[in-house]
Amino acid sequence: MRNTTKLGRALLIAAFFLSCISTAFFSCASGNKLVSANPTVSERPEIIETKKGKIRGVYAPSLKRGDPLVELYAGIPFAKAPVGDLRWKPPVEAESWGGVFDADTFAPRAMQKKSTWLESFIYKNFIYHRSNREDDAPMSEDCLYLNVWKPADATDSSNLPVLVYIHGGSLMTGSSYSDSFDGTTFAKNGIVVVTVAYRLGVFGYFAADELAKESDVGTTGNYGLLDQIAALRWVHENIASFGGNPDNVTIAGESAGASSVGALCVSPLSKNLFKRAIAESSGLAVPLPPHTYRNLDDAKKMGRDIMEEFKVSSVEELRKIPAEKLIKTKHANNSLTVDGYALTEPPYQTYLKGENHEEALLNGFNANEAYFFNFFGGNAGKKNYREKIESYFGPHTDEVLAARPAESNSEAKKNWNEICSAVWFANSHDSWTRLISSQGKSAYEYFFTKENGGIGTNHSGEIIYCYGNVPELKYYDDADHRLEKIMASYWMNFVKNGNPNGSNFWTEEELPEWPLASENPGKVLELGENVGLVPDPYADLYPIIEATMKEKASGQSW
Repeated sequence: MRNTTKLGRALLIAAFFLSCISTAFFSCASGNKLVSANPTVSERPEIIETKKGKIRGVYAPSLKRGDPLVELYAGIPFAKAPVGDLRWKPPVEAESWGGVFDADTFAPRAMQKKSTWLESFIYKNFIYHRSNREDDAPMSEDCLYLNVWKPADATDSSNLPVLVYIHGGSLMTGSSYSDSFDGTTFAKNGIVVVTVAYRLGVFGYFAADELAKESDVGTTGNYGLLDQIAALRWVHENIASFGGNPDNVTIAGESAGASSVGALCVSPLSKNLFKRAIAESSGLAVPLPPHTYRNLDDAKKMGRDIMEEFKVSSVEELRKIPAEKLIKTKHANNSLTVDGYALTEPPYQTYLKGENHEEALLNGFNANEAYFFNFFGGNAGKKNYREKIESYFGPHTDEVLAARPAESNSEAKKNWNEICSAVWFANSHDSWTRLISSQGKSAYEYFFTKENGGIGTNHSGEIIYCYGNVPELKYYDDADHRLEKIMASYWMNFVKNGNPNGSNFWTEEELPEWPLASENPGKVLELGENVGLVPDPYADLYPIIEATMKEKASGQSW
């Protein structure tokens, strides 16, 4: 926890210092320019033929001299712009184009609230220590585009494995392109990578009876999920042109992206569109997911509240409100729902029936998942420790207190962060792993513990390691880059054949063995200074969490 504590102090100091800066400085918050896929481009790859027309990309900037060439095709439309009458409707297939589509620029981000200058400053200078390409990029309601990275020598007969990555951000923020999950490293090692944009917030998860009635299929509330499914259909129909095998697709995501992966694994609409799943720091395969999920009645109630907020009486009137104004709603549309179409029942029920789609699962969580979420006002002390626990666990409070007693403020704070990490994140992975294992399928679970001078083991800290994008900064040392090569190799092996074990793509040495979860119940693979099996740190809490969730779920109407 040492690095995390230092980070916390730094954030507080930064917040106090910046709060004293004149508001005039806030006017320089965004460059608002489209992001070039390669600003130094000169030579271009050959033209590729897709179902909708010809397309030409760029060569991705190489991470190191002498690396294999990678082609990047940025901003490819996979559906019509969801604007005007298409706002809050399932995605409509994109139209064909004439000539050659120039895929040299990333499309705008989906509509989302902008970060304040203060937030951006803290992220860039105290957490990530760098600017990402998407930080100052524009946003638009016209957002249904995807990006493809491929080895330069891949042809339409290469049959390479495919990774489709779905970004996180609480279903409220994020982008389909980021330095953290850039696809160059995987493409250099023989994998075609696709990153997907989808509608967010009020545009992606707004629900209303009126919308369900006007829909041919009776759906409302899951437009972002339907966008992801449309992107998977595009991959199935077009990825062979980029050298990918449409029958060897792995879907992956982190945080809300991982919740989306969980939804895709049970949606009847995504069957046969992928084979395997990777989920980092979130899941839905529990009796009552603690976030990113709600019942349809709650979704519709928020829809009515939003209509009242904007003083309209119909969806038609709401569609006339500019996106820039609508995104400022005070209501957080950050949850999937059982709409009877994209999701026909609670995901946990589908898993119990064994009707989920993934043939193998790689998933896990980080050591300090809850720290950022509790940082401002959410932490516990000795005085309110019991009250905090009771607010969620109710009649199971004494069981939790027996498992995590606290005699001081520091102990209460530490324990509360661990309890929240278990409830919000780790428990979903333990449940998901056990469900997949009970179906006789392969499940691999990890526990990320590598601290560093940046985000460390906090929520999302593992991403740069998984996808081979640890930056060359002083905050990361040789140990970070060694672990990066191990983790990225595990991920790539899994994408290729459903098993993370095999060779390190950089050293060609055998990776430390990652056994099946079914062979080592109660243990997870630690990914940190050491790589090897360790007891799950929250195993004693899972039965209490599951019992609490089942009791809460029994009162829900889906």
